[in-house]
Amino acid sequence: MVLLEISVNGKGCRVLVDATTSLLTVLREQLHITGPKIGCETGDCGACSVLIDGKLRRACLTNAMSVNGSEITTVEGIGGSGGLHALQKSFYEHHASQCGYCTPGMIVASKALLDNNPTPTELEIKEALSGNLCRCASYVNIIKAVKSAALKTSNGGGEP
Repeated sequence: MVLLEISVNGKGCRVLVDATTSLLTVLREQLHITGPKIGCETGDCGACSVLIDGKLRRACLTNAMSVNGSEITTVEGIGGSGGLHALQKSFYEHHASQCGYCTPGMIVASKALLDNNPTPTELEIKEALSGNLCRCASYVNIIKAVKSAALKTSNGGGEP
């Protein structure tokens, strides 16, 4: 067992992990952060998407020790203490989820996109979300939600 020290959603965490443990396992089983979902466990569905030092990554494919000392942001940390982020509000307003299983990963991937490109085109949104699968096929509303959030954040109407 090895000591892992990370910051998750702004809170310092120290946990003992096996050298082969995935970040997803640490988040869900040791830290009880359930936003990142267990989906395919092969990196294909995006349900486990998180930001690691601001970069979009699949927690199921990420060895926990490889992120020692890093800042991890899950969907729970996107809104912050000030309430919901513009993306989260927009997903709600545009009915961008049905079962909700893909929603955390979609929101995290959308946040990564808007952090790097605050005014994406529809094609850029589709490309950014291409690694996230929605089993309910809510893609039309998801794209509308991201477009709406981009407009709100680029016009100063939401949190960046």
